[in-house]
Parts: sequence; structure tokens; C-alpha cells
Amino acid sequence: MKDPVTATTGITYDRENIERWLLMAKESLCPVTKQPLPRDSDMTPNHTLRRLLQSWCTANAIHGIDQIPTPKSPLSKTRVLKLHCNIPHLYLKSLNTLDFLVNENDKNKKCMIESGTAKSMILFIIKCFKEGRTMGIEQGLRILHITWTPLLENKQLLKDNVDFIESILWVLKCKIHPHIHVKTNAVLVLKQVIEVAGSSLLERLNHDFFKEIAKVLRETIPQQAIKAILHVLIEVCPWGRDKMKIIEEGVVVELIELELTFPEKGVTELIFCLLAHLCSCADGRAQLLKHAGGIAVAAKRTLRVSHATDEQTLQILGSIARFSATNEVLAEMLSVGAVAKLCMVLQADSATYLKKKAREILRLHSDVWNNSPCIAVYLLTRDAR
Repeated sequence: MKDPVTATTGITYDRENIERWLLMAKESLCPVTKQPLPRDSDMTPNHTLRRLLQSWCTANAIHGIDQIPTPKSPLSKTRVLKLHCNIPHLYLKSLNTLDFLVNENDKNKKCMIESGTAKSMILFIIKCFKEGRTMGIEQGLRILHITWTPLLENKQLLKDNVDFIESILWVLKCKIHPHIHVKTNAVLVLKQVIEVAGSSLLERLNHDFFKEIAKVLRETIPQQAIKAILHVLIEVCPWGRDKMKIIEEGVVVELIELELTFPEKGVTELIFCLLAHLCSCADGRAQLLKHAGGIAVAAKRTLRVSHATDEQTLQILGSIARFSATNEVLAEMLSVGAVAKLCMVLQADSATYLKKKAREILRLHSDVWNNSPCIAVYLLTRDAR
């Protein structure tokens, strides 16, 4: 026992152990009395017992007993709110304290969430943007990312908040040290914001927004940040002219280049999900076909990543075969192995609807591809194999 605390049932426990018990137990009961003990119960420090324990440790130090340090008082909402109030005056010191506390343990994190720390960080970041002040932005973004929860108050604050979107874009443009960490936290926060943004805000995103997002994709950033950017683009793609704005900023080419670096599975799935959206329109398909590796990478990843990716790659190849099928494109699909891969889908243990989709694509241009040694047997019958 290092930090004795007394529960509302009158029994004294070690703080760490009783908190773990309440967290993991099926029923929130006092282990000794079996009386109800709420999981968020306030535990009263037992100072008398702690002093006795420390005295005993001191008396037995010659026997190798280590001294028990005086435990820190648990974080309270009052202290968190006081730190919020100090941000306008002693903002860097307060931010550093909040940053330390939120990373110290989950209990601090919960206390800060309940105290509205996310809202304070949102207002602080907007204030920095309007004043052109970068000091404290790194801590503010990190604290916001950790303490963010989609509470009604937070949603209402960000639903149509153009200023906050502009603030994040400003951060992405600035050279704030450490550059990569700041940008990573900025795109992680952006993902959280876009998930709760209203349709009117998503439809009003301008070219500057997509230009900065495309720039970040070109940089060497962690996979976590890449995933966040891809989630943002997938989320905004269906709204207004956002799909065309994404295409106009050259994102299709950036996605192909990114996939050629062999990212992790989760990133690949997101890349092809977004490419499938973008290739549903002529300009998106044109960009993919303009890239020498566009068709090849879609064919290569089919049957190699996941069923979700297979669905997206077949959707891409199907769109090309239906709406962009020039003689040159059809010849390229044959030469880079896309036709052979469609035949493999029919042979593989794929879902029935995927086999149906592959067969439809093959039949669209059977007159051109009939010299392929792998295709004839699959075009002679209507029945699924």
C-alpha cells in the first residue's frame, strides 16, 4: 500500500488498486462490505495511515525497505478550470501544465474532458490564428486531440465554424517547430472536426483547403497522419463540388504515388476507397489514366489486400472500361495484367457479387481481349464458375 484512501463505505484501500478494481469489476461494489460503490466515487486520502506507512518504511530502511513518496493529489475540475482561466495571461505555462497532466494518466484525461478543456483549446487556437501567434500551438493541438469527444457542446461549437477550419489551414502553412509533430496533430484534429461538421461548412470548403491537404500528402509524415488526411478527403468528397476541387488539386496522382511506396494495409484501403470516389467522374479517370502506373497499381492490388480493396479496384477498372475505354486504354489494361487479374477474380474465392462484376467488365470488351489466353473460357458461359 502506497497511497491509502478511504472509500465512502469506510474501508481503506490503496488508490491504484481500488481504482483498478472499480474499472474492471462487473459490479461496482466495495470488495469488503459488498455495498454499492460508484465508479466515480471520490476517495478520501488517509493521511494518518500514510504517515504510519512512511514511518515504518523509514525505520526499516536498513532492511532494504524503500521509502514511500508522498502521493500527488488527484487532478480536480477546479484546478483544470483555473488553468483554463490563466491561458490568456500565462498561457504557455498553463498549456505546458495541461499537456503534462493529460498525458500523465487516464484519470486526468477524464477530468479534463469533463472540465471542457477541448472547448478552451478550440478557442485558444482560433485566437492564435487571428493574432498570428504560433507560441503554444503545438501543445494546444495535442491537448485538443487527446481531450476531444463529440459532446453536444463541442459539436455545436464546430458544426459551422469556418474560423476553426481556417485556423487549421493556417497551422499547416506555418513553419512551426517541430514541423512534423505540429502538422500531424493538426490533421488529426482536422479529422475530428470534419466528422462533426455540418453540410453547409463542408460544401463551402475552398480550393485553398484542398491545396494545403494535397501539400501535406506530398510530405514525409507518419502513417497515422496520412490516414487522417484520407479520412478527411473521403468524408468531404460527396459534398457540393468538393470532389472536383480534390481532383483539380492533383490528388489522384498523389494517391497513386503514395500507393507505390507500399504503405500499410489500412492506408491502402483508404487510398482505393478515395480513388473509387474520384474515378466516378471523367476528370478523375483522366488523371488516373494519365499516370503511367494508374491502371497497373489498381490491378496489382486486386486480390492482395482485402475484400474491401477488391471491391474498390473493380469499381475503378469497371468505370474505366465503361466510360474511358479507348483502344490505347484497353491495350494497356491487357498489357499491365488488369485483364488477367479480372480472370483471377473469377477463379479465386471471391464474393459472388465481385465475380459478377469482373465478368461484366470482361464481357464489355471481349472482342478486343479475346486473344488473351486467360479470358476465353470465362466468356463462353453465363454461369458463374
